[in-house]
Amino acid sequence: MTITLASDEDGIAKAAALLAAGDVVAFPTETVYGLGGDARSDRAVARIYAAKARPGFNPLIVHLPDLAAVEAVAVVGPKARALAAAFWPGPLTLVLPLRADSGISPLVSAGLATVAVRVPAHPVAQRLLRAFGGPVAAPSANPSGRVSPTRADHVLDGLSGRIAAVLDGGPCAVGVESTIVLADPDPVLLRPGGLPLEALEAAMGGPLAMGDDAGKPNAPGQLSSHYAPAAGLRLAATQARPGEVLVGFGAVKGALSLSATGDLVEAASRLFQTLREADRLAGPAGHIAFAPVPEHGLGRAINDRLRRAAAPRA
Repeated sequence: MTITLASDEDGIAKAAALLAAGDVVAFPTETVYGLGGDARSDRAVARIYAAKARPGFNPLIVHLPDLAAVEAVAVVGPKARALAAAFWPGPLTLVLPLRADSGISPLVSAGLATVAVRVPAHPVAQRLLRAFGGPVAAPSANPSGRVSPTRADHVLDGLSGRIAAVLDGGPCAVGVESTIVLADPDPVLLRPGGLPLEALEAAMGGPLAMGDDAGKPNAPGQLSSHYAPAAGLRLAATQARPGEVLVGFGAVKGALSLSATGDLVEAASRLFQTLREADRLAGPAGHIAFAPVPEHGLGRAINDRLRRAAAPRA
């Protein structure tokens, strides 16, 4: 049975105790809800994979409270340090060389010599990480490949009875997963996300290379089919076809809308909630159409998630 914990002192303490016992607990971050387990415990990490039915070759992000804690598990090079100073805590994940004495379970990195790490900004996540006192591996708290959760009830929709608890911290502010960057020697964007590319390039003083996510992932969220609703998905639609639920954006109106005013921040925060609602309206045999979203700022992250959601299912 999955319990729901309030994000007060007692709830944080219970969630930390469950993590210490090797259980898995969903908790809020500023991006989406994560499914947390002790990153040093093979058993806890295996429970994350089992709950999500996640492919074993898809690595996990390790959440830590600050840069000092990151340095205990990974080698932080000069470019990574600059990015951390500019954007941590926040929706940025860095892929860094794994320290030999990190204690991180090899299941977390899927056998790679690198580890994906981030310092979340959400106050509940920060309190939980400090109460637990260790690294927490946490992919999004949903069945693998399905729509990411931005509320506690989304977590329960997909994982109730499969995890120990959900720490309810209310809705997530950003609403799409973190941006992932391979930092050194030269930064490479591996996954667009809640931190816009333009902000990264401004901080680094130049353009970032774009990673190739084909084949075996070297960071989370790189599978071609991901974030998928049950209904089929069509992109760049300006009107609905028969039997489709149209999700609008800006001037394109639909049964639902990511943002009627064309606000990309609002659209990102509403993306997964809207996917869920459209999936419910479409039904198991239905279809969803999404209006075009600009390919800049947070639009890159939104379009990345929509393309993966629309990709042929494995």
